[in-house]
Amino acid sequence: MISIRRRLLGLAIAAAALSACSTTPPPPAAAQRPKLLVMVVIDGLPMRQVTGYRDQLAPDGFARFLDRGRWFANAHYGHGHTVTAAGHAVMLSGAYPQRTGIISNEWRDPATGDPVYNTGDAAYQYLDNPTAPLSGTSPRNLKVETLGDVLRARSPQSKVIGISGKDRGAILPAGHKGTAYMYMTETGKFTSSTYYMPALPQWVTAFNAAKPADAFFQKTWAPLLPEAAYARSVPDGQAWQVASGNGNRLPAVMGDKMDAPGARFYGNLLASPFGDELTLAFARAAVTNEKLGQRGVQDLLSVSLSSHDYINHAFGPESRLSHDHTLHLDRHLQAFFQFLDKTVGAGNYVLALTADHGFTDTPEWAASQGRDAGRFSSAPALAAVNGALSARFGVDKLARGFSAAGLLLNDKLAAERGLDFAAVQAAARDELLKLPGVSAVFTREQLLGSDKSTLYLEAMRKSFDPTRAAQLQIVLKPHWIFSYRPGGSTHGSPYEYDTHVPLLFWGPGYVGQGEMQARAEVADLAPTLAAVAGLPAPAQAQGRDLALKP
Repeated sequence: MISIRRRLLGLAIAAAALSACSTTPPPPAAAQRPKLLVMVVIDGLPMRQVTGYRDQLAPDGFARFLDRGRWFANAHYGHGHTVTAAGHAVMLSGAYPQRTGIISNEWRDPATGDPVYNTGDAAYQYLDNPTAPLSGTSPRNLKVETLGDVLRARSPQSKVIGISGKDRGAILPAGHKGTAYMYMTETGKFTSSTYYMPALPQWVTAFNAAKPADAFFQKTWAPLLPEAAYARSVPDGQAWQVASGNGNRLPAVMGDKMDAPGARFYGNLLASPFGDELTLAFARAAVTNEKLGQRGVQDLLSVSLSSHDYINHAFGPESRLSHDHTLHLDRHLQAFFQFLDKTVGAGNYVLALTADHGFTDTPEWAASQGRDAGRFSSAPALAAVNGALSARFGVDKLARGFSAAGLLLNDKLAAERGLDFAAVQAAARDELLKLPGVSAVFTREQLLGSDKSTLYLEAMRKSFDPTRAAQLQIVLKPHWIFSYRPGGSTHGSPYEYDTHVPLLFWGPGYVGQGEMQARAEVADLAPTLAAVAGLPAPAQAQGRDLALKP
C-alpha cells in the first residue's frame, strides 16, 4: 500500500529521498538577490519551546536556523494584544495594529456594536466551498501594504502566495495583491475566494480531488520519542486539558469512533501533526505548479502552520502533547526545507521563520506551581460592570460588551440620556479594576496620549486603532487569561511568554550566521526581508532593517 506521506508528496512532486542535512551552497554574487522569499509561521509557538527542546531536534528543521542561520534569541512583539490576526498583519507589513487596523481576530464595531471579523468581507465568497457569515474572504480590513504588495508593484509578474490552515493566516501575509489559499474544516479542502480569482487553478482542483485529508483517517498520532524524553513536560490526561476533539492522551487516533471522514474529522485534523503535514503538502504543490522562484523573477511564499496553536489552546504549552507536536513539526519542516533545496535550489531562496504570538501556561498548571493564575470570564464581568453603571447613572446596558482586549461602552446611549461620558468611562474603569485578575485599564485618552512611562501603556497603545477599538483597554495580571471554557490555555497579553517568539533566518550568502542577543521585534521582519530582496520597506512599516550581512 502506498504510504500517506508518498500519497501527499505525489500531489506536489515526485518522491525524492531526504538527505540527513542540507549542504551549504557557495555564496551568491554580491548583486544577486534571492529568487524566492519564504516565510514560515508557526502559529502559537513561543521561543522557549524552540530552545527548550533543542537537544531533541532533527538536524535540518529548526536546527537549520540555530546551527547554520542567523537567529534572534530576544525577539518580541511590541504590541500588547498578542493574537493571531494582529501578529500575521505585523509580519510582512512591519506595522503595529495601531496602523494595520487588525486589532484582533474579531472585534465590535464601535458605532453599532456589531461583530467584525478581521478578514471578513461579505462581498466575496469561497470557491467551491460554503461561505458562512463573517468568513475570512479578503484583506479589505488591512489598512497598510505588505512586502508582497511592494514586490508586485515593482514586478507585476512576480507571484505572492499565502497558505494556511486559517483564513487569516493566509490572507493577511499575502496582502492586497497576493493570492491566499486556506484550509476548509468543513470539507478538508484548500480553497481561495472570489476576491482573488473567479475559479480555482487546475492544480488546486486536482489536489483537492485526490482527497489528501482523507488519507489521515484512522491514522494514529503517536509520541515520536520514548517516554523518558518527555520528562520535562506535563503528562497527558490532566483535568485542565481539553478532552474533546482528538482526546487529551497519546496515542490518539484521528477519526476515532467515526465511520468515515466528515466535517468533525476535518476540523480535528488541524489539532494534530497531520494538519501541518497536509498544509506543507499543499505548499509543495504551489511551489511546483506555480514554479515559484523558478521563472526568472522574484516570488514570495508565506506558509502559516496552524496546528501548534490549536494544540496549545487545548492542552497548554507545558504539556507533553505540545512538546511532542513541536518535534513532529520539526521533522515536517526538515522535509519541506529539503524539498525547497532540490526544487528551487539551496542558494536561490531565503527562509524566515517566526510565530504570530507566544503562549501562556494553563492557569491550573501555573497555580499548581505556586503562581497567582486564573481565568477571567467576560459574561459575569460585563454583568458586574453594567450593574454598577445602572445603579449609579440609572441607565441599563451602558457597556455593549467586550471587544478584542477592551470593554466597549455605548457612548451614543450615554449622550441620548444626557450623561457625562467621561464620568461613565471613569466609573466603568473603576469597576473593572475591582474584578479578580485585572491589573490595569487604560482609557482612550491615555491611549491617544504620549505617556511612555506607565507600564504596558505603550504596548497597548500599539494595539489601539481609535476607529476600531473599545474605549477601555484591559491588561490582566500575569498568568491570568481571558477564557471562555474551563480548560486549556490562550495568549493575548503584553507579557514575555506571549510576546517572545522565534525570529530565525537562513540563506547562505544572504543573511549570515550566528545567534544575536540584541532585542529585535517582529515588526523588523518586513524591512529586513525587503533589504535582502532589494526592495523598499512597506510604506507604513515601523520596524527597522536588522542588517543581516553575510
